[in-house]
Amino acid sequence: MAQSKTTKTGAKSPVKKESEDPIIQKIKAGLEQVSQYLQVDGGDIQFVGYDASKGEVSVRLRGHCAGCMHAQATLKNLVEQSLKEMLGEDKIKSVVNVV
Repeated sequence: MAQSKTTKTGAKSPVKKESEDPIIQKIKAGLEQVSQYLQVDGGDIQFVGYDASKGEVSVRLRGHCAGCMHAQATLKNLVEQSLKEMLGEDKIKSVVNVV
């Protein structure tokens, strides 16, 4: 159930928890699928955030992926492409690694 938050004007506005956002849930599910491939090579990926206004997914590459010279190619060719296929290019414009 969504909670409500009182604004400065005293009006109640619904606060959407991250766990309730269906787009974020789909992104996380997609990252779980990609994670299996990365773990084979000693790496992993962690969801950091999603900016819907930019269509930008922020992730953190971990393990061997964090320092790999192919990390950018992995983000573009595997992670970003997989999420675009799952959610559509209107929802996912880019995937960026944050350290």
